[in-house]
This record gives sequence, structure tokens and C-alpha cells, in this order.
Amino acid sequence: MTAAIPAYLADRITDAAPGHRFSLYYAGWNADFSKPSGGATPALKATVCRLPQHSRDLLHAIESRQAALAAGAANVFSHPAIATAPFATGLGNEHPLENGFSFLSPYGLPYLPGSGVKGVIRQAAEELAGGEWGDTQGWDCETIHALFGPGEEDPTRDDAPQQGALRFWDVFPAPEASARNDKPLLAVEIMTPHLGKYYQGEATPNTSLTPNPIAFLAVAANSRFAFHVECNPAFLTPAQQENWRTLIQSAFDHAGKWLGFGAKTAVGYGRMTLDPGIARQRQAAAEKSRDETRKAAEQSRRDALPPEQRLLAELDVELAKLPKDPRTDQPLRQQTSINAWNEILTLLNDAAGSLDSLGKPDREQLASKIRQKLTLSFKVEGKAEKAMKEKLAALRGQ
Repeated sequence: MTAAIPAYLADRITDAAPGHRFSLYYAGWNADFSKPSGGATPALKATVCRLPQHSRDLLHAIESRQAALAAGAANVFSHPAIATAPFATGLGNEHPLENGFSFLSPYGLPYLPGSGVKGVIRQAAEELAGGEWGDTQGWDCETIHALFGPGEEDPTRDDAPQQGALRFWDVFPAPEASARNDKPLLAVEIMTPHLGKYYQGEATPNTSLTPNPIAFLAVAANSRFAFHVECNPAFLTPAQQENWRTLIQSAFDHAGKWLGFGAKTAVGYGRMTLDPGIARQRQAAAEKSRDETRKAAEQSRRDALPPEQRLLAELDVELAKLPKDPRTDQPLRQQTSINAWNEILTLLNDAAGSLDSLGKPDREQLASKIRQKLTLSFKVEGKAEKAMKEKLAALRGQ
């Protein structure tokens, strides 16, 4: 294969970025610059798909810089995604193969401009707001207008222009993670139109026309895409400031599953999903937050109870932490040498002073209930039994 470049550059492009080898130094011709009989696929795989180390280093630097900027900003939403299908973009760009690709100069790396991301996410938001997919996920026309600005069909677009609150960063795909750091970023895809002569006006559509395999570049499936969305809260209402991240997450989920990014999305290209590792972390964080909220609500409920009921409720919380027999769901009696026993004694000791307003019969009844609960859950003997009697006596007011 020969690149259409001066001879003095021939030995200097073998390690060039893929965008340079594809756009500037494409070496997919015979010596007389005729097309090879084997098609473009061998040349693309040999010269363009490979990602040299300096390009990997550059991608890592860009990824790290964007991540640092996002982490240092108070109003940036990040969506680390994995491509579940190949991603194609810029196929309409001019190229001798008649199928181009979008590379960012001067880096020669594939990218998805932020404007393209914004268009897809807005479409996802509009589909969700329309109710055609069931739950609107909180989207409505007012929220779309505030986050994205007026749409192309909005009659106020020219007379009362308004900037949307969101700004979408450019996205730079990175190769699938691997221990050897050798996964290719680009792949060669094939489309096979069967009706070429019909589209050119040379024949009627029929099944006897010859298929014409056409190669084109795409970012390989399983590549990583780090989406970042910046928000200016000054354009939003207090309610929108609280939930804009949740809204954008739902739009990304919908777009990645049903719409796709880039070109040829109608046939499944450009599908994305949240990085499984990040998804597990976010799910764990959400579960932790829900658990903390539930515990806080339970604590508030207990604090509002009368002292004797609050003591029993707090004792039940501590006893519920002890193991149970899986066959009967009954408590397994524990030794009093464990820390839980001492924590319960401390709980009883601290509660004694709050029962002064309680009558003697009620205090006797309370102490009897607590003794029953403790002997059911612990093997109370010797010094432990003596310590328990002392705490119960204090609860009785003795």
C-alpha cells in the first residue's frame, strides 16, 4: 500500500495518530494509486485501527484532565459509559473511500462533539416528557426549556432567546480497558447495499442486483465514553436545582438504550450503558443513603415516644442485630461476653434517669418486659445476671 505523500515523509507516518493516517496519509492504494482488489478493509486494519502509544497517552491525559475538572466543579454531572455496540460518526465527511470519520485536529483522535451529545439527550428528554415511554421520570416541557433552552420549533426562539442551563463537553472515546493496554480503539465495519444501481437510476429494484460491500470506520464496541455535563444553577428554579442530575441520568439511560449516539443509530450503532462498576457504586451509595434516611426517620419516631416506650424500642433495635435461628426465626441465645451485652447494659443505665415521672407499677412492668427480652436473647449467668439485676433495680427506682 502507498500513501499519497512525499517520499521524505514515508518513514515518519507509521506511528502517526489514526486520524492522520486516515485523513492525511491514507495508505490504501496500490503503487500506481489504483484501488486494491481486496478492498479497503486490509488497509484500514493495518494502518488506521492501530492506536500508537503516544495516542493512548494523549487520550489518558485528556480523560484525566476532564475528570479532574469535573471533580473540582460543584455542578458537573459525569456519566462514564461503555459502548454496547460500535460507534460511528462523521460518515458523511469527505474521504476517498466515500465514508469519512470525525477526528479532532490536531490530535487525530475520534471524538463526539458536545453539541451532538446535547441533541441526543434533548431528544431523549422530549420522548420521556411526552409520556410515550410510560414514566416521564420527572421531565416536562418547562424543565426541558430551562435546561436546554428553546427548541427549533419554539416560537419564542428568535424573539426571546434564552440560554439553557446545561453545557455538554466533548467526548473522547477510549479503548476497552485491558491489562496489557493493547485493545484497539477503532474497528472496520461493513455495510452491504444491494440496490446501488437502483439508487443511481440505472435499474429497477430487484433481488438480482449485485451486493456491494463497503467498509467504514467505527469505534469498537466495549470502548469507554466519559460524558460530562456542566450546569449553571442560576437558570433553574430551586426544585430544578435539586433534581437536575437525576433528570439527566434518566435521559442518558434512555438515550443509550433506545436512541444511540453518532451515525447509523437506526440499525443499532452508538448504543451505550453506564459503566457496570460505576453503576454498582452508585447503587450502593443510593442504598446507603436510603438506609440512612430510614434510620433517621426511625430515630425521630423513637425520640417522640414516651420514655418507657422509647427504651423498649431502642432495646428492640439492639436485639435485632443479634443472629437468629434461620429455621424458626427465633433469637439464638448469645454469650454475655460479647460487646452487644455491655452496650445493652449501658443503654439501660442511661435510660434510668428518664423514668422518674413513671409510676412504680409501670416501672415494675417495664423491668419485667426487659428481663424477659434479655433472658430470651442471652445466656444470663453469674456476674452477668448480677449486673442485669442491678440495672433492672435502677429502672424500678430502687
